[in-house]
Amino acid sequence: MSLNKTKILRAGIAKSDITTSNPEIPIMDPLYAKALVLDDGNTKLAIITMDVTAIGGRKISDGMLNDVGEEFLPELRSRMQKKLQIPSLNVLVNASHTHPPGRLLCDDAEQIDRVYDAVNRAMQNMTEVKVGVGSGIEDRITMNRTLNLKNRKQWSIRHTNPSPPDEEVESFGPVDHEIGVLRIDRLDGSPLAVVYNFACHLLFGDAQGSITGNIPAYASKVLEETLENDSMAFFIQGAAGDIIDVNFKDFDRSRNIEALGTMLGESILKAYRKIRPKKASLNLISEIITVPRRTDILDKVAQLKQEQDELLKSLIGTTLNFKSFFPLYKNDLKVDPGMDFFNKQNIDKYLKNISAMEKLARNQDKIATLEKHQKINKESGEKNIKMELQAIKIGDCIMLSSPAELLAEIGLNVKKTSPFEHTYIASISNGYFHYAPPASYYPRGGYEVTECLLAPEWEYLFENTVKEIFEELQEKGK
Repeated sequence: MSLNKTKILRAGIAKSDITTSNPEIPIMDPLYAKALVLDDGNTKLAIITMDVTAIGGRKISDGMLNDVGEEFLPELRSRMQKKLQIPSLNVLVNASHTHPPGRLLCDDAEQIDRVYDAVNRAMQNMTEVKVGVGSGIEDRITMNRTLNLKNRKQWSIRHTNPSPPDEEVESFGPVDHEIGVLRIDRLDGSPLAVVYNFACHLLFGDAQGSITGNIPAYASKVLEETLENDSMAFFIQGAAGDIIDVNFKDFDRSRNIEALGTMLGESILKAYRKIRPKKASLNLISEIITVPRRTDILDKVAQLKQEQDELLKSLIGTTLNFKSFFPLYKNDLKVDPGMDFFNKQNIDKYLKNISAMEKLARNQDKIATLEKHQKINKESGEKNIKMELQAIKIGDCIMLSSPAELLAEIGLNVKKTSPFEHTYIASISNGYFHYAPPASYYPRGGYEVTECLLAPEWEYLFENTVKEIFEELQEKGK
């Protein structure tokens, strides 16, 4: 029997406000770093959730994700190991991936101080706990933004490009609607914490450009107000690389993140109430693997430029301009029945030009993105990237972390092949390097492949390592 099973698990919680003090950026709700420290006598670990876009994504995004610098994680881990005796590789820092209207956070030194302070306070308030795990479903608020086209290509729903014509679309990509729920109660049965894992890409929360923790901010508010007892809700971002909320391109009304967050919170509570906490122990395995950077970017750029030439050649002359096209199209040609045939021909020509224009604009964005990533890879001076994978076992729950924005299919595959019933993905954790799509997506040209630094071989290396980690955790549990 493992010695871990004879120990009493203790837990502590605390949080710090990490929002910017810039008075020019309105704040809808503050951003937090929340700390959960767990210790079963053999293993001590910390789970830190942060309302930020990425952990250390400043350099690798060429300044696009500018809030948390590359020095944050190693400096925080080093301080925690020296002063709190929490081993560096026993620290999981997860980014919610809420996107910025501007700079979100306090300055670099304050970030480390405030996050460390939350962990320190959590350690000062440790109490014996029981833990239970379960899962729920929330299928009303998210969808996959990847459209599989009939020509075997992929097109991503984004605000930087229009959606393709309906007749070109065959299907949507997969969605993981599961909510992983970890319930942590004090021994007297009162709630201490709830950790929930869900895949939801937190894009553009507020139409007015205010800072917000987005959907999870409201879900956590529902949980904390309902459970009371100074309990704390922790959001862990899932495999949300190609996931968006269902109202992402709803142009008829403002996006209501409060409504979406409330629905998510209610679904978490439904699952939470079915969980029966019990004594639990901890296990943790951390592996650093080396995955190759892609080498095909210049070839992809050349292909896109050739496609641009073909699209330009496809443009045809038309007598209509937009001012004359729109009323005919809007009124379904019902202007002069005698002119319908002539107008129909001109409308078709104009629509073909619009379609070509949309594809030209989309390709221009893809070319610029690819060239940016070619520059990032080249300036790194390295052919490979180190990827830290961390598997934390808390009772019957397995949480697998990755620094990349894993796509839904990757997360679903991990869950499908895992020997553990409750397996959850902590994406965008302990670092950052953009998207990690399935190898099969690379020839299809979707946005997540375009915005990707990794060669397709990364998936094979990742899956093999995850399999080995799960097997080792099984052995430890015997």
